Amino acid sequence: MKLDLDILPLKEWFPKNNKPLLIAGPCSAESEEQMLATAKGIATFFPNSIFRAGLWKPRTRPNTFEGIGDVGLEWMKLVKQQTGLLTATEVATADHVEKCLKAGIDILWIGARTTVNPFSVQEIADALKGVDIPLFVKNPIYPDLQLWAGALERINNAGIKKIAAIHRGFNSYDNGPFRNSPKWELAIDLKAACPDLPMICDPSHIGGTPDLIPYIAQKAMDLEMDGLMIETHINPGVALSDAKQQVRPAELKVIIDDLKIRSASIESRELQTKLDELRSIIGKLDKDLLELLAKRMAVSTEIGEYKRDNNITILQVFHWSKLIESSIETANQLGLRENFIKGVYQLIHDESIFRQTDVMNKPQPKSLSEGEGL
Repeated sequence: MKLDLDILPLKEWFPKNNKPLLIAGPCSAESEEQMLATAKGIATFFPNSIFRAGLWKPRTRPNTFEGIGDVGLEWMKLVKQQTGLLTATEVATADHVEKCLKAGIDILWIGARTTVNPFSVQEIADALKGVDIPLFVKNPIYPDLQLWAGALERINNAGIKKIAAIHRGFNSYDNGPFRNSPKWELAIDLKAACPDLPMICDPSHIGGTPDLIPYIAQKAMDLEMDGLMIETHINPGVALSDAKQQVRPAELKVIIDDLKIRSASIESRELQTKLDELRSIIGKLDKDLLELLAKRMAVSTEIGEYKRDNNITILQVFHWSKLIESSIETANQLGLRENFIKGVYQLIHDESIFRQTDVMNKPQPKSLSEGEGL
């Protein structure tokens, strides 16, 4: 996939910010006191950061806290006046956009629940025509790269050039230890489709707990993402939404201070030469792997023909279990992670099943009966 966007470099939007661009603040605006106390705490440590707070909260079920609404815009004005921080909030409708623009909100973002609906995204895009304001687009709730790209395109088509993507993870059947599965590969694919697109990571929504935020934030930096959006509350224990994943301003400082920001460029010729040598070795090994996989699939196809001719089912569960067990034992001896090997073999097995199914279902040429065709 290729994504052609007419966008401005992040440094032109926020010239005072060094990597990572930091967006911090409570999940929800709850009171004037909460907003100002949190913002002042953040500004003490990060005077060039962006203050975020949700005013309109799209909740899964009714009768839960759905945001403070329009009154929060006045609190955002006070935050900006008293701390100097830029302000950001989520918009889901054209009405939200108009109210935010009138109140002087500096940055808008589209949430994961809105990104899934092209009609809603287009409504927001139409409301932004002729406006020069930065806008972030969170990934859709479910792992759909086309939806994410489409939302970015709609906003860009409206004339907005200050655009960034926010990676907040995806809802899936098995999220592992995370609230939302990171599926880093989708963020990487989006970045590959448009290398100039700034990418912000939201460790709070991926992790769902403060304990995971440092790990996720460091992972994002190692993947060369440009910034972090971390939910920060003056007193997370009493937060009206997402209380379990928010951190205090002092805790935020520790997380950011502990980050290792590594360079994406290589200035040393000696280092570049060494990396080129190692990459050359990997390139040869990759070719060898592809040749071995081709040979393996050829044998798998032959096995499929044997099963077809002898009326044997494609899937042999016992054999598959033994293969995985043996491979994991060997992998452990070679210092390879068990989950990595399971994943590789699952892909190989899926391709083998596909090939054998194709063999099984392919019509066979009828043999000529004796004397036929003469």
